[in-house]
Amino acid sequence: MAIRDIRVFGDPVLRTVCDPIVDIDDGVRALAQDLIDTVDMDGRAGLAATQIGHTLRAFSLHIDGEISYVLNPEIVALEGEPELTGEGCLSVPDLWFDVLRYPRATVRGIDLDGNPIEIAGEGLMAQALQHECDHLDGKLYLSRLDRESRGEAMRQIRTSAWF
Repeated sequence: MAIRDIRVFGDPVLRTVCDPIVDIDDGVRALAQDLIDTVDMDGRAGLAATQIGHTLRAFSLHIDGEISYVLNPEIVALEGEPELTGEGCLSVPDLWFDVLRYPRATVRGIDLDGNPIEIAGEGLMAQALQHECDHLDGKLYLSRLDRESRGEAMRQIRTSAWF
């Protein structure tokens, strides 16, 4: 379909809690393809529907050279002790902060045929699953930062060329 522009911090769609997908129609198929096309670039690990202006519950992943997607993803398991992990976001360009994330995560959802799917992983996969589900719940990773780091992030955003 198409590579879509990424919405950046300040766009209200990024704070939207996404609606579940009820019917898999041509619009949902186009959304899934747009998510796949748009995440298929170096340096992109995941992309949520809100980041391309949609409010349906879907995201794509690009981990270890593999591209995938999930419709109606829900985190069903988080394992291990949360640890600080360096994280960035396409919707907050050029910023990188440590965020507490679980080392292992499992997400369940459906594919374009309505079949149940499950994606589980650790490391970058676990981080991406948590990050993208946060997006679909209307949260940016900045909301997970401690107060001092959040203040520094906001200072960097205010002085950035893209804001």
